[in-house]
Amino acid sequence: MNSVFRKTAAALLGVVAVVLLAAAGPARATTIERVVTPKGIEAWLVRAPSVPLVAMEFAFRGGAAQDPADRGGLANMVASLLDEGAGDLDAHAFHRRLESKAIELNATAYRDSVVGSLRTLTEHRDEAFGLLRLALTAPRFDPEAVERIRADILAALRRDGTNPGEMAGRTWWETAFAGHPYGRINRGSVDSVQAIGIADLKGYAARVFARDNLKIAVVGNIDAETVARLVDDVFGALPAKAQLVPVPQAVPADLGRRVPVDIDVPQSTLLLGGIGIPRNDPDFIPAYVVNHILGGGSFSSRLYREVREERGLAYGVSSSLVPLKSAALFFVSTATRADRVDQSMAVIEAEIRRMAEQGPSAEELTQAKSFLKGSYALSFDTSLKVANQLVLIQLDDLGIDYIDRRNAMIEAVTLDDAKRVAKRFLSGPFLAAVAGRSAAAAAPGPASAAPPPPPTPPVRGQ
Repeated sequence: MNSVFRKTAAALLGVVAVVLLAAAGPARATTIERVVTPKGIEAWLVRAPSVPLVAMEFAFRGGAAQDPADRGGLANMVASLLDEGAGDLDAHAFHRRLESKAIELNATAYRDSVVGSLRTLTEHRDEAFGLLRLALTAPRFDPEAVERIRADILAALRRDGTNPGEMAGRTWWETAFAGHPYGRINRGSVDSVQAIGIADLKGYAARVFARDNLKIAVVGNIDAETVARLVDDVFGALPAKAQLVPVPQAVPADLGRRVPVDIDVPQSTLLLGGIGIPRNDPDFIPAYVVNHILGGGSFSSRLYREVREERGLAYGVSSSLVPLKSAALFFVSTATRADRVDQSMAVIEAEIRRMAEQGPSAEELTQAKSFLKGSYALSFDTSLKVANQLVLIQLDDLGIDYIDRRNAMIEAVTLDDAKRVAKRFLSGPFLAAVAGRSAAAAAPGPASAAPPPPPTPPVRGQ
């Protein structure tokens, strides 16, 4: 999405969706129909007749974990090239077709999936779906577009070398999962991205973009019959079966270790991670509630209160559960002045330990459950948010009725559940990566100048 026009058009589509979905009401926004096409492809549909647009999100299982060991960043590069020409349309012509009808088409590679989205006004629906069909079934991967995208990725990777947040994350994953696909960063390295050829791009698309590992959600002014027709048109020509390489189950290594990354910047980023709770584990929902109390609740969390409000050590601090397909993880991240890293680490570890040993209070649990139930509707206030949630629910195999069951599961968490599960996933040990100037060389400065912590992946399928 390089064009200012396309960004403006996408913003306008978003405003329309927010206003009209809000008017339609939450009940109508979450009535889900299962549509099975004549070719056997399943899609979940939420009808919103008052919204003059259609949004679709789709995902292919696989993601960056399917990158060959010496081609890290391949999935990311394929996703970045999705709108860079297809069929008889080169990149310029393809962009012009999208822009002329205010069609928004995006794709992102995550560790376990490649997720794409399409958003269009209803009147341009057929053309939008036709362009997506071309992008998936006849990508061009023209040398000019490939080299332009490669240059953008390489420039970003080189900038990462002076970004403490990026370097802390890279170091943590490479240390925790050395020799495992999760140990490779989604964007790859300078060397691996330089090694990617057009044949690699075509091969990845042919192996991963298949019907048997596809999840689809459609939201908007569209009926089930039309969804079935368009879904078959877009995805029906893809291979029936993906050729995925099995990704072994793994747990992070080197737990209990602290890995420094020396970067000559005044602020340091701290990323602490350990074993979490799998998404299909009955303890996941209690863990989700406990995490909210510890560090997932922004200004109301224990970590924020102790690190930011009581001591002024950092601008912000957060914790998150990250349940991947082949590993379940828990993270805490913050950014602080370099000479206060040790103090920040000590406070964070003390709060984790206190939660593991004592669990939350009854009042904290009641407040957390109330907030998590009440705020869930915010996950469905735009068409693309609805589609995104439905795809995540499918990827996590939670069932088409999950939205109806979710708040009851939150409410059912007892104080005993919370204390038991807190002990289970917060007792450690943890691996810490700290990127920034060494404390001995750090010059004192105001803690409030620290940037916000790097974003941690959200809990999937909340």
